[in-house]
Amino acid sequence: MSRASLATRIAALGIAVAIVTGILAGALAVGLIGSAQRQSAKQTLARVAGAAATAEDAGTFDRPRIRAVLQVLRMRAAVIPPSGPLPAGVRILRPAQIADVRAGGRVSTTVSIGGHDTLVEARPTRDGGGIVVVQRIADATAAGAQAIRRTLLAILVGVAVAAGLGALVARRMARPLRRTAAAAHALAAGSRDVTLPRRGPAEVVEVADAVGGLADALTRAEGRQREFLLSVSHDLRTPLTAITGYAESLSHGVIPTGEVGEVGAIMLGEARRLERMVADLLDLARLDADEITVQFLDVDLAVLVREAASAWTGRCEQAGIDLRVEATTAPCRTDPQRLRQILDGLVENALRVTPAGAPIVLAARTDGATAVAEVRDGGPGLTDDDLAVAFERSELHRRYRGRRAVGSGLGLAIVQRIAHRLGGGVEAG
Repeated sequence: MSRASLATRIAALGIAVAIVTGILAGALAVGLIGSAQRQSAKQTLARVAGAAATAEDAGTFDRPRIRAVLQVLRMRAAVIPPSGPLPAGVRILRPAQIADVRAGGRVSTTVSIGGHDTLVEARPTRDGGGIVVVQRIADATAAGAQAIRRTLLAILVGVAVAAGLGALVARRMARPLRRTAAAAHALAAGSRDVTLPRRGPAEVVEVADAVGGLADALTRAEGRQREFLLSVSHDLRTPLTAITGYAESLSHGVIPTGEVGEVGAIMLGEARRLERMVADLLDLARLDADEITVQFLDVDLAVLVREAASAWTGRCEQAGIDLRVEATTAPCRTDPQRLRQILDGLVENALRVTPAGAPIVLAARTDGATAVAEVRDGGPGLTDDDLAVAFERSELHRRYRGRRAVGSGLGLAIVQRIAHRLGGGVEAG
């Protein structure tokens, strides 16, 4: 099922708002114009009734000119005699109203004549009678009805124009989103030279900058990934080449019998090195996929540090390194096996760069409510630039390969991911 586009929805919303606004404006205009016309008709009829009463007092009311004016205005007039029977045109008034006019009062009312609402104005004359002038409301407001029709037509035109402008604005508003969607599809298809124009509102420019930043980040990430793969391929090829070369020599009988044991030891070392690289790659892949399991237990970090130190004492003695332990009780809740994996990774990294005679220190302490494990070494250390990328895969390996002893480049990256998986953190300093 296809979904309506954003432009369609905005246009539909704009049209709906325009229609509702037009309906409300039309209803308000009709009400106001109708009310104003009715009030104006009452005032006009009252003035005509007053003028007719003055003409009656002057004895000129029956002149054809006055009658013609009343006919043009669609008004009718009748005379209330001071006494005696009433003409037909006066009987629309109630007796009390007639009596009021004869007594010098004024009458202003609305009655129904033949099913039509009719305005009635009565004014007294000096002879004790009066004048009654009537006009149907429909006749009085005929000009107003025409004005209402024109107003409604103008509102209808305005609604149509607003709807058209809404559709145009909707298309213009959706255009940057369509460009952004096209850029996202291009990124998904593998294109990295994706740029969006920095035009439009601040939000649109912000999205354009974000897409451009994403393209740059993907470019850098893929570049680091290619470098990582090249580095790993080189590091894997080195032990494979050694193993293959010695294996061919053994199969061809080139290796003297007295050197077979030495060659076997070299092949075993290279095989173990290769195994460790593969294990690191698998660990990193599982961590990236969040597939490792953890089991949290209440442990003492100092105990884990001492156990790790016991395991590494032999290798440190062989390398001429002084391994020290500075551990105080530091209770915490963590996965002891995964934490030991972190300690082993840090100690192995320290052992690789620490010269003979320099120390490596394993420490455990508390910092407020936080348990802290530390591995310090007397190696060459890291620069400020190195600290910023110390836990990125193969970054230090790429920087120092050929200049100092390096591993697979994955150890510190694995340490960081395990620490985060345990809900903690890791930093270099």
